Amino acid sequence: MSNISPIGVFDSGYGGLTVLKAIVEKLPAFDYIYFGDNARAPYGNRSFDTVYEYTLQSVKWLFKKGCPLIILACNTASAKALRTIQQNDLPKLDDSKRVLGVIRPSAEIIGDYTETNRVGILGTNGTVESMSYPLEIEKFFPEIKVYQHACPLWVPLVENNEYASPGADYFIKKDTEELLIQSAEIDTILLACTHYPLLVDKIKKYIPPNVQLISQGEIVAASLENYLLRHPEIEERCSKNGQIQFYTTDSVKDFDKHSAIFFGKPVNSNHVELIS
Repeated sequence: MSNISPIGVFDSGYGGLTVLKAIVEKLPAFDYIYFGDNARAPYGNRSFDTVYEYTLQSVKWLFKKGCPLIILACNTASAKALRTIQQNDLPKLDDSKRVLGVIRPSAEIIGDYTETNRVGILGTNGTVESMSYPLEIEKFFPEIKVYQHACPLWVPLVENNEYASPGADYFIKKDTEELLIQSAEIDTILLACTHYPLLVDKIKKYIPPNVQLISQGEIVAASLENYLLRHPEIEERCSKNGQIQFYTTDSVKDFDKHSAIFFGKPVNSNHVELIS
């Protein structure tokens, strides 16, 4: 057995690196593996069955790399695959390991931000259509009314390095207005896609100053810290050498080039082929 038992962080592409960055800042002692399924990204417009299949393959691969705990740092995977993996697959694969998502941590604290109990969600088609956020938020804050809007072009803008370009403003303004027009009382907007933090400066141009924007990285990092405190049997299995490994199913050169934008520092990745 290897003495490296890293925490796995999975995303369909680059966006999960914003979550990993926040997690490493909060919990720097642990070892991590980041795995991006870039060759098959984006997941946002894919079917439930396809997202589940791809996510399960990735979870199995991370388990084989020794991860006792995996964070699905992808809203679409969390929405379309997490519950099935937790309930059906984990007992067969290894019921001592854990797979967590990014939706529940956000839903658990959203009520701390809103004063009007009117919350907006900006996400991919898959996340919005799954209704995962309204359903999860209702469990914790039944008094909150949730309004959603899908932004299918935002991820391509970010992944093609167009997020700072003037051309991005048209789509960001259009989508933001289509969310806010649903209710004048929205005072909090959750960015329910890990790519969207790179668009924060532009989004702020098109929302009223009283509306809060919430990104998920810090929320997920704080939730993970709390989870490990509550589950010492998992925490003790996660190795602590301060090492980070990066893997992608696509071009290493492209991954390293784009990843630095999301992670905030240079990345050296390895290529991996997923086998069903």
